Amino acid sequence: MRISKDSIERLKEQVDIVDIIGSYIDLKRSGSNFSACCPFHNEKTPSFMVSPAKNIFHCYGCGVGGDSIAFVMQYEKLDFAPAIERIAEMSNFKLQYENNYQKKNESSLLEDMARFYQQQLHNNPQMLEYLQNRKISSASIESFRLGFSPQSFESMKFINTNHSHDKQEALELGIIGKDEQREYARFTQRIMFPIHSPNGKIVGFGGRSIDSNAMAKYINSPQSKIFNKSKLLYGYHIAKESIYREKKIIVCEGYIDVIMLHQAGFRNAVATLGTALTNEHIPLLKKGDPQIILSYDGDKAGMNAAFRAAKMLSSISASGGVVIFGNNLDPADMVAQNKLEELKTLFMHPVSFIEFVIEQIIANYTLTDPLQKQHALTEITAFTKTLTPLLQAEYIPFIAQRLRIAPNLIKIHRHNTKQEVILHQDSQKYLAESVLIRTLLENPEWINIAAEYLEPNIFEHHAREYLLLLQDQDTNEDIAKNPYFRPLLIDENIKKLQTLQEFKEHIKLLVLKAYKKDLALIPRLNIHTKQKLESINTLKDKIAKLTKGELISYEKSISTL
Repeated sequence: MRISKDSIERLKEQVDIVDIIGSYIDLKRSGSNFSACCPFHNEKTPSFMVSPAKNIFHCYGCGVGGDSIAFVMQYEKLDFAPAIERIAEMSNFKLQYENNYQKKNESSLLEDMARFYQQQLHNNPQMLEYLQNRKISSASIESFRLGFSPQSFESMKFINTNHSHDKQEALELGIIGKDEQREYARFTQRIMFPIHSPNGKIVGFGGRSIDSNAMAKYINSPQSKIFNKSKLLYGYHIAKESIYREKKIIVCEGYIDVIMLHQAGFRNAVATLGTALTNEHIPLLKKGDPQIILSYDGDKAGMNAAFRAAKMLSSISASGGVVIFGNNLDPADMVAQNKLEELKTLFMHPVSFIEFVIEQIIANYTLTDPLQKQHALTEITAFTKTLTPLLQAEYIPFIAQRLRIAPNLIKIHRHNTKQEVILHQDSQKYLAESVLIRTLLENPEWINIAAEYLEPNIFEHHAREYLLLLQDQDTNEDIAKNPYFRPLLIDENIKKLQTLQEFKEHIKLLVLKAYKKDLALIPRLNIHTKQKLESINTLKDKIAKLTKGELISYEKSISTL
């Protein structure tokens, strides 16, 4: 039976296209619209735009476009009706069907299993005592819907009684297993952690054994049509409101870490599902543009996981950093020991991703040995190739100080170039401005974004070129004919920024550098002490916002003119 036209129209009126598309890909605000790299063709520079006002999307690279229904049809390879039903499910919208037909209710198997496991836990004093000894409160047990999986025959009895017709689904979703002789419950004698999709629907389970001799401490549901552990984050459905409000997300290693942090008031904590952080996590991780705080144990496994994740997040210019717990403690231990102020301080002062990676590389070498120092520099240089040109330049002094070498010995390789470019400290500002202008020459559609945050007086070397770009937003061909731009276009060492995100991070660093310069000038100005203090406080406030990841405009302070 068909979905009624009136129901479809009401769904279209209710649905938010940014929410729908943003649940699939990582959208970034671009003025009144949102942009991303198109999911339908390979590209490095975002040409995929979503317009909330018009409720449509369009890719200027491959030409695909339409409304949220068209997107879901294209992305999930669905026909029209299934795409409508998928959007209705995501939006908690009840569809109406012609001839009073109602779509068959979705399977309640996972929801019923969660209730079964919860009941088993409440009937098991030993398991409740274990959780209480871990300092997990009754409220947390209810909020995260913790449960207990009994022996196999008890779970199978429940399934056979209540879901005998869903055996194939139970097998596909990993609730039961099957061999040549029998069917059996996959989870037995384990504390159960229901795993939810971002919109709160149960899609799988994690099970923790309390038997120290168990072959696997944790097991998760297997990959299925609704469960992909490389995309999901445990606790996100509860944490997302705090993440959006606080603009910060804390990523832990374990389920109990998340529960205990929430219990202590850190309600923006989530965890990966027993796997390393992957590129597939990024769209969900960056939704709402929060600072990302990696909260990992200080053991070898935790340090290795933090190193890999920090490298990945550095490459996308993510804001945030790494917090490593020492003394064999983890976040759950610290909450249990009531070390809440210490936790708060740690989360407020993470080590930046780039610094963490550099420090970990250096820790693997003996710097008193010149040959090992050279190897350390080679590895650091390979890492910096993944960063934007401005970030590369900004970190040269830090690398030089940590390796105890002269900055002019550090050679940074530009993206996609065979040459090595020696970046001297006195040329960093020139390079940063050159990169911005080159990027605008090749991406004139980003000029309005630059104009929102950068006044010409921020430029020391290319103010003239920037003014020309603001005044003349013609085609690339016409701009290229202007003799002022010719040196920037033919210099192979000046590479454009590849993505809109990199471009905005570049602007942020230019603004930060300018405000820091203004702050250094204030003591030398011939103005009243009160004016100096006001200017210093104003600039420090702006610098703090930029350091925390907020993009603000550069405005020359009157007190510093």
